[in-house]
Amino acid sequence: MEREDLIKKWLDNNLSSQELEAFKQLKDFDELTRLDAALQQFKPQEFEDDKELEKLNLALKTKSKKQNNWLNPFMRVAAILAICVGAYYYTTTLDTNIATEFAQKESIVLPDNSQVKLNAKSTLAFNKNSWEDSRNLDLIGEAYFKVAKGSKFTVHTTAGDISVLGTEFNINNRNNLFEVICYEGSVKVEHNKTSRVLKPGESFLILDNKLVERPKTNDTSPLWINNESYFESIPYTQVIAEFERQYNVTFSVNNIDTNEVFTGGFAHNNLDIALQAITIPLNLAYTKNNNKISLKRE
Repeated sequence: MEREDLIKKWLDNNLSSQELEAFKQLKDFDELTRLDAALQQFKPQEFEDDKELEKLNLALKTKSKKQNNWLNPFMRVAAILAICVGAYYYTTTLDTNIATEFAQKESIVLPDNSQVKLNAKSTLAFNKNSWEDSRNLDLIGEAYFKVAKGSKFTVHTTAGDISVLGTEFNINNRNNLFEVICYEGSVKVEHNKTSRVLKPGESFLILDNKLVERPKTNDTSPLWINNESYFESIPYTQVIAEFERQYNVTFSVNNIDTNEVFTGGFAHNNLDIALQAITIPLNLAYTKNNNKISLKRE
């Protein structure tokens, strides 16, 4: 019979002779019997006496508390185990999340010493605890990767997955734009049902859900890591969006076709010069009011 059942039957004075012998073998038998004997003195002669009734209530509460004491060690152990299991699950499944704000860039060193440069308004997530078994990351926004050689390294985006073993590449996953450029080694890009392996200088660009072929580039890294942005035949709306991320400003446009393509760039360290760089080529004028910029045709 279980320990708890024996104690319950003893409290009810309902033990058989065999069960009584088993009860006597309990480690805390002496403590339980002493407690029961001590409680007998609290039995009142007359229940009508308020003082005696108070004693009885106190005795019953004390007895109840003592009777449950044998459970406390087991409850504490169970609680500790539950906390440990929960903490282990939480820490082993918790991702490391790194996010940048407007006009902010972040350099990240991954557990295998791979390096990531995170552009403005971007988020990177990965799990340190499972990194040796699975080099997987989730990216929102734009980042430049220098991957240490090793097992498969995969970056997941909402537009597709990028897989490598050891290489340098840039991923830009923004609204209506998904671009991967390989600078060293090779990169496998999977987008919907399309799969392509990129060599150094090659790129994969999806713009407004259309695949756009690009010529090879001779650049060895993206310009944005050196605080410059460059665009080649990109809709002006993408240029404005990147400008907002780099300078923490908001644009309003008047009678401007933001789908017009733009080729050119701007620096990230001088607002006025940068504004001139993106407005003069399209014959646009601008006015500033704190962090709000209005554009219009001249």
